[in-house]
Order: sequence, then structure tokens, then C-alpha cells
Amino acid sequence: MFQLPPRVLFGAAYYHEYQPYERLKDDLDLMAEARFTVIRVGESVWSTWEPENGRFDLDWLQPVLDGAHERGISVILGTPTYAVPSWLARQYPEIAGESRTGERIGWGARQEVDLTHPAFLFHAERVIRRIIARYADHPAVIGYQVDNEPGLHLLHNQGVFQRFTDELRARYGDVETLNREWGLVYWSHRLSTWADLWTPDGNVQPQYDLAWRRFQARLVTEFIGWQADIVREYARPGQFVTTCISYDRPGVEDDKLTERLDVTAGNPYYTMQDALELPDRGRDGQDWTTNGTWALYRSADRMYSSRQEPFLVTETNAQAISYPWNNRPAYDGQWRQAAWALISRGASMIEYWHWHTLHFGAETYWGGVLPHNGRPGRVYRELAVLGAELEKAGDLAASLTPDADVAFLYDGPSKWALQGHPPLALADGGPDGRSYETVFDAFYRGAFDAGAQSRILHPGQLAGQDLPPVLVVPAYYAADDQILERLKAYAEAGGHLVLGPRTGYGDTEARARTDVQPGRLSEAAGVMYDEFSNLGWPLKVTGTAVLPLPPEAHALHWADGLQPQGAEALATYAHPHFGRWPAATTRSCGEGRITYVGTVPDPAFARALFEWAVPAEWRPAHPAVTATSATARDGRRVRFLHNWSWDEVTVPVPAPVRDALSDTAYTEEVPLGPWDVKVLTED
Repeated sequence: MFQLPPRVLFGAAYYHEYQPYERLKDDLDLMAEARFTVIRVGESVWSTWEPENGRFDLDWLQPVLDGAHERGISVILGTPTYAVPSWLARQYPEIAGESRTGERIGWGARQEVDLTHPAFLFHAERVIRRIIARYADHPAVIGYQVDNEPGLHLLHNQGVFQRFTDELRARYGDVETLNREWGLVYWSHRLSTWADLWTPDGNVQPQYDLAWRRFQARLVTEFIGWQADIVREYARPGQFVTTCISYDRPGVEDDKLTERLDVTAGNPYYTMQDALELPDRGRDGQDWTTNGTWALYRSADRMYSSRQEPFLVTETNAQAISYPWNNRPAYDGQWRQAAWALISRGASMIEYWHWHTLHFGAETYWGGVLPHNGRPGRVYRELAVLGAELEKAGDLAASLTPDADVAFLYDGPSKWALQGHPPLALADGGPDGRSYETVFDAFYRGAFDAGAQSRILHPGQLAGQDLPPVLVVPAYYAADDQILERLKAYAEAGGHLVLGPRTGYGDTEARARTDVQPGRLSEAAGVMYDEFSNLGWPLKVTGTAVLPLPPEAHALHWADGLQPQGAEALATYAHPHFGRWPAATTRSCGEGRITYVGTVPDPAFARALFEWAVPAEWRPAHPAVTATSATARDGRRVRFLHNWSWDEVTVPVPAPVRDALSDTAYTEEVPLGPWDVKVLTED
């Protein structure tokens, strides 16, 4: 049975095979001096492991593992299946993935293959077994990373499509059932035989699209689970198996994927410098890198959500991580801040990508701990300070259970459904493919700005969880009836249920419900609507005595035409047409309450909403300061104060605390320097 280590692992991905000259001893000595305790190796170089078909070179890694072990540095060993060698692509051209039917993904990047093809699987299994068998017994190896950031492409290969058809046949039984469930009477899409099923390239039917996305995610889960099972045949007791997740990948359903693994691992990349400043100035939107301090915390909470357990950070920023035209390495102190922020939300490993900045390749300017000259600089010195702090903190900081004032329901199928048919528009009038994230993030950021701590859950995780007093459900579009009933029961039992736009509108097939909206929740919420509108501009919103709103509060993107049926209006639109409808309503429900927000709240609106809904014990008044808390494995309470600004600030504390890193005691207030963080225990 795998257990996370007693202290936070700290290190970087290390690729000795990429170095332009021999420097293994120097690298490992520098790592040891910086208090590194872990490195990740081997996952990117199949062509080094197997230079030609059937000819293996497995010994080159031995000196790296031996040297790491001599210095007390643990190793995570990767399987190289995400980067196939050119000889394999040349000898088996049929393994190429297809981004559209018949259109092969050109070889020359990574993850270009059909991961279901028997030829690829044969060679992948062979190289996995050779590598793991060679090194599983090495004392430095504590775990394995299978593949790397899976789910990059949605595969359209003929064999994949036939598997999809077979799966539909098994699920629906006959084409008449499929015709009925998908509404294929529309536009003459009725099938007379399974052979009539069309390929997904030109599809615009939302039911087909959602089934296709679910199927693609299952392929990725199956592939990663297949690798994990092979590795476990060789792994020693106590070694773990994981993969590193890039949560924006189109083929990933993280809660299902991590069921096949021992621990969640993810890659939270974030924009540095002024993007971390609070108050947030409202910079660029979100992508595979996050923008804004709130979004860094959201990344951590998403990783915790996968298994509702502490997690590993397998990659995060060493220097600037982006393209050659976007170089913004952190300000002094920001590496410490980001690392402790992730730890405060459950991270039990902080591993940087990567040790040594590359001199060649597509990621030449994705900066590592060491710059191109290979000499320790500012980044190394900053991280060495962090390494010493983690050593000092010891078991206090590992495997924390983060506190939660509010829970958020996150649903992958709803995200896919709203990607296929986006309800929101961009500024230029085009579809917002991130409609789900736009709605979800507006509410999450509001809770963050209000000083609340969040827990993210998937629908299947609601049962058996000790839920906080507020549960927020934004854009739960592909909604399961049983989950909707569970949400209502949560409110009736005393919880405060906050619903957002599009929640309950569709069913699990993404069909619009025939119920009064919001589906199955309208009566309990005391509100209904039968029309809705996009908003082409921010609409001013006014509050009430129950929910005072600041003058800068606005509604964005969307408005449900809410008609109270016993609910009380919380906010209204200041507009001659939209003003007939409240922007938000609330109503008691059993022992609890249901609040419905019929729009996407801007930061001012969302913050006020959560300041009203969520009591926060430690809510610093200074706008640049965040306070989070967690419980250590031995029951100790740990609090984290961050100052995300250039100013020196002093934060009053409601109870005596002690700085776990300096042993300084504070009774009334805690000083924070610019871009500073304090790790505190309660006396």
C-alpha cells in the first residue's frame, strides 16, 4: 500500500542525456546543496532507450540513479511512450494518429500516435517492460510516471471509430434506441443500421459529440491504466505509479483517470511577475498556463479534487515557461509563494521543469533551475532557500488536508458539452469554447476574492463527503437526475446550495430538459425561467438589503429571465428590459437555502456574493494578503499568510501563532515583506 513520504518531496525533472557536456557530479552536488530530495528521469527519450527496433541501451541511466542515491535523492522513473522514436514511425506508418478521418498527424512533435493500435502497443509494452525490469530494484526509485500529459489529441483513426461504434452498440443495443436517445430524427440523421453511423469530422449533433468526448477520455484512461498495470508487475512494495496530468488536455477525465493510479500528479504552470499581484488587475484569460493568483489556487484545488487526496506536482515553473516571445521569470520571493500556496492546498511534492535549460529543441526557452550557462544564478538561490525551508518544516507540511469553506461541483461531461455547443460568446461575437470554464471560474474567483477556501468535487464524489456549509454548482449542464436530487437534499438538510447559469438545463445526453428550468430544482429554488439572453456588454447590477453590491458590480455574458416563484430577489439588472428579471434570487429550502445566480458575475459581484454566503474566520482586510489553512497528518493546524504585492504589510491574527520556519512567536499581528509568505502553527 503506497503512502506519501513523511515530508514534501522537492526537486526537478533531470535529463542528463540532454547535457552538452559531462556534468553529472556537478549537477547532483548542486541539487544536494539546494536540499533536493527527488528527480524525475527517463520519460522523454524512447529513442535513447531503444535506438533501433529491438536493440536496447538500458545502462546509460545507471550512473544517474547511483549518484542520486549516494546523495539521498529519490528518483521517479518515467516510461517513454508519449514520444515515439522516428524508426517506429517510419517502420509502422499506420500507427500515426489522425486528427480528422484520413488526415494523419505529422510526426515531429510528440503524442502523434494512435494509442490503440496493436503495433504501437506491442512496442510500447516491450520498452516499458525492459526499462522497469532493469531499474525497479534500484534503491533510489520510489515511483513511476507512466507516459506524460496524456490526452493531447482526439483520435479519428478508423480502428478508433469502429471501437466507438462497438461501444455504442453495447450501450444502446440497437439503432432504434440510439435514434430515440440522440434525437436523430432531426435533419434526417436516423440510422437504419450501425453501418450508417457517420464519422465525427463534420458532426454537429450535440448528443453524438458528448458521447465521442466521453469515449475519447475512456481510451486515455484505459491506456494509462494498461501501462500502470504493467509497471505494477515489477514495482516493489511502497513504490507508486502515477502520470502527470495537464488538466486542459481534451482527452482527460481526471477523476476517472486517477482511479487507475496510486496518487494524483499534475503540472500547474502559471504566469509570473505582475500576474500574481493582488489586487488582481484583470489580465489575460486562462489556458494551459493560468493567469492570476486565484487561478493558481484553482489549479491546486483541481489536483486535490481528482482523488480528494494530497497530490504531487510533477512540473511547475522554474523560470519562464512559455514560448520564446513570452519570457517573464518570477520576481524575488514568488517561487516560495507559489510553492507554499500549492503545499497549503495539498501538494506533497514540488518538482520543477526542469533542472537545466535546454540548448536545443522546441523548448529551448522553457527555463530550468539553471540557465543556459549551467551556473547557479538567482533562480537556483531562490529555490535553495525554499529547499531549506521545506527541510525545516519536515513532516508539518506533507500531505496536508486543506480546509474548505465552500465546495464547487466540477463536471467534465458538462465542460465537453459546452465546448461542443458554447452558450457564451467572445468579444468579437464568436463562440467561447471555454464557456464552462468562464462560468465556473467566475464563481471560484469570487470565493477566492472573498477570502474563502474552496474544495472542488466531481459529481461521483458527492456521496460520503463531509461537505462545507456552501456548495456551488455552476454550469452543470449534462446533469444526472440523481445528482440533482442529491443537491436538493443537501439544501434540505441545512446546506446553502448556490446554482449558476446552465445548471440542470440538459440531461446526461446533453438533451434540453422538458422540465421547468432549472431542471428538477425549480420548485425547491422558488424560481423558474423560460427565456435567456446573451449580454453583449457588462450590465450594471444593483443589490438589496440582503446582498449589498458595490457600484462597480456587473453581470457578464448571459442573463436567465428569472421569474421568482416564492424566492426573494437578491440583485437586479439596471436596464430598461433586463430589469424586469432579478439577476439572483434566494429561498429557504428545508433546513437550508438555495440561491440561483442567473448570470456570470464579474469579480465585484461574485466577491460580494461570497462575502454574504460564506463566513470566513481568517479574512485579512489587506487586499494583497491571502490566508489559507490546513490540517497536518498528526492533527496540527497550519496557517499560511501570503503577501502578493510589493508593499510591506502587517496582518492582525485572531490567536497566537508561531512561525514554523523561524520559530518566531506572534501574539497579535504578523509582518510580511514584499512577495512574502509565512507558515504558521497555532500555539
